[in-house]
Amino acid sequence: MKPALVTGASGFVGWHVAQQLAETGVPVRALTRGRNPVRELPERYAGFEVVTGDLQDRASLDRAVAGCGVVYHVAADYRLWSREPEELYRSNREGTRNLLAAARAAGVERVVYTSTVGCIQFVAGGLGDESLPVTLEDMTGHYKRSKFLAEQVALEFAREGFPVVIVNPTAPVGDHDFKPTPTGQTIVDFLSGRMPAYLDTGLNVVDVRDVARGHLLAAEKGRVGERYILGSENLTLQQIFAALGDPPKFRVPYAVAYAAALMSTGWAAVTGQAPRAPLEGVKMARKKMWVTHAKAARELGYAPAAAKVGLERAAEWFRANGYCR
Repeated sequence: MKPALVTGASGFVGWHVAQQLAETGVPVRALTRGRNPVRELPERYAGFEVVTGDLQDRASLDRAVAGCGVVYHVAADYRLWSREPEELYRSNREGTRNLLAAARAAGVERVVYTSTVGCIQFVAGGLGDESLPVTLEDMTGHYKRSKFLAEQVALEFAREGFPVVIVNPTAPVGDHDFKPTPTGQTIVDFLSGRMPAYLDTGLNVVDVRDVARGHLLAAEKGRVGERYILGSENLTLQQIFAALGDPPKFRVPYAVAYAAALMSTGWAAVTGQAPRAPLEGVKMARKKMWVTHAKAARELGYAPAAAKVGLERAAEWFRANGYCR
């Protein structure tokens, strides 16, 4: 059996994709930059291989994809603030181009590219889906713009006949959120008593294990050049907190949150330290990022659990691993 390459296996979603592949008996080759280890998996599964490379180093990617059957490109520079925004474009857009070119040259059978729900058009008072037109001008901030451009690269390869399928995860939650992700950090802050108030915003929340399962389903059943939203439940921020404990009662007006984020991000530009409240994140929160995963359910057989399952597992893991006081 040919190995499957997973980029970003030292991160949150990539770790779970690699873990589920290994559970099914597929040999896994995990690509990392060498800065962060792939925790637990190499020791747990026989034949689990870790290779070092960089999305901006084509030669290292050629070595990584050699002999692989399927590539899961999960790695991304996921930051809502960067002192040098061009770094996000180099990693997300150009890195995706480099990896797909290497995979095509190696004769890889299929690539599953991990995009983001941020590349989906949102509808005020309704649900976004894969069919709605969306442009670069609809993207808020450098992270979303870089991922949108990377998604366009994936679609370009698919139009040229290379078998690429795109998945758009919503807000994954669960165990092994090492960094943690922005959503995971919100959970940690709430559990640590650092969230006395909430914004009137909303997310589609999904157990990360369902997101990983959706990747495997996309590799098996997804149509080339198609996008599939991998989500579960649309919840307000207050509902998310209620699933974790006693939610805050005070709602922060958007104007106040915007002003605080403006100051926080401005100070970050001076110190070089990431802001506690990135302006980009507050701008994104102005819209409820609610979507439907009906297409993935219909075409892939994707059937996620309730969001509360992932939220409770996230809280348990963060507490057990010392993230919360």
